[in-house]
Amino acid sequence: MEDLFKAYEDKLPESLLEEIKNNLPQGIDRQKVKEILERVYSEFSSAKVEAGESVGLIAAESIGEQGTQMTLNTFHYAGVAEMNVTVGLPRLIEILDGRKTLSTPMMEIYLRAPYNKGKDIKQIALAIKETKLKDIAAEFSINIAELIVEVVLDDKKLQAVGIDLVKVSKALERYLKDFNVKIKSNVITIKGKDEGLNELYKLKEKIKEIHISGIKEVSQVLPVKRGEEFIIITAGSNLKGAFECEFVDAYRTTTNNICEVADVLGIEAARQAIITEVFKVIESQGLNIDKRHMMMVADTMCASGVVKGVTRYGVVSDKASVLAKASFETPIKHIISAALVGEEDTLNSVVENVMLNQAVPVGTGLPGLLTKIKE
Repeated sequence: MEDLFKAYEDKLPESLLEEIKNNLPQGIDRQKVKEILERVYSEFSSAKVEAGESVGLIAAESIGEQGTQMTLNTFHYAGVAEMNVTVGLPRLIEILDGRKTLSTPMMEIYLRAPYNKGKDIKQIALAIKETKLKDIAAEFSINIAELIVEVVLDDKKLQAVGIDLVKVSKALERYLKDFNVKIKSNVITIKGKDEGLNELYKLKEKIKEIHISGIKEVSQVLPVKRGEEFIIITAGSNLKGAFECEFVDAYRTTTNNICEVADVLGIEAARQAIITEVFKVIESQGLNIDKRHMMMVADTMCASGVVKGVTRYGVVSDKASVLAKASFETPIKHIISAALVGEEDTLNSVVENVMLNQAVPVGTGLPGLLTKIKE
């Protein structure tokens, strides 16, 4: 049997051969295996793209046509008013533009055993959520006589988040190195170097945002049971911060911010994230697009080693052709800058040939014909 599979090693992908091996019934005869391999090979050959096929155009049409049928802008998680998730066309545009700042960044945090079975899930969710000083304080005030800022902490809120006064004082000392910080029972006093009243007011507003505990940027947390395990969905994203928590399963935790994935995990992971995120949007709308179109778009966005959006500052700016750049917004700027340096256009793509009313180098227009002239 092995020699049969060996004969097809150059013809079929390894994954297909593995799948055939794993699904063959026991005791199957050699002739039938040969027939199966032959049938798979003919199917695989017919599924291949023809040479000269304009794959980019087909991918653009396939995604664009379905994209016009998308509607919803945002979507609420049941029972949580503050948790919005952008879906539909706005989300698709966000992904394909390669935006660094998203309208609703979020993470899906998977947990290690035994926490993924629901052990201390509430405490873990609170440990993930970012706690600022304003979240655990009852009031902020300025003592004009002594020129100090006083913060009264709320004992109930401290207990709910699971933070003690020692942790609060350490966080404050880290951020306020030049100030004199004292904690007495549940009152914090902060004194600066002969601060004026105006400066004290600025200080009072500034200390409200001091990070005390949890993962920075995570403003909301929502434990959700998915199948047999619990995961935590967050509003706000900080992948690096999540990986530093010992109870987080770093192999499965994901974020919807493609640029963050590229920074933390690399360009290969970002490519996969683009495919997954686009697929999620399309699936949630009940539409159907072949995965290969999405893979091609993801490849184009990540080909240079950094994530580039399908915009005039991203993928389009990498085009070699002057006319192709000029066809996509701001034409005069491109033509003038090309004329100043004497750029040449080799006319080896689609757009520039259409502009000049020439045969496009795809399909039957791809091969050039040479004829011998009789003398």
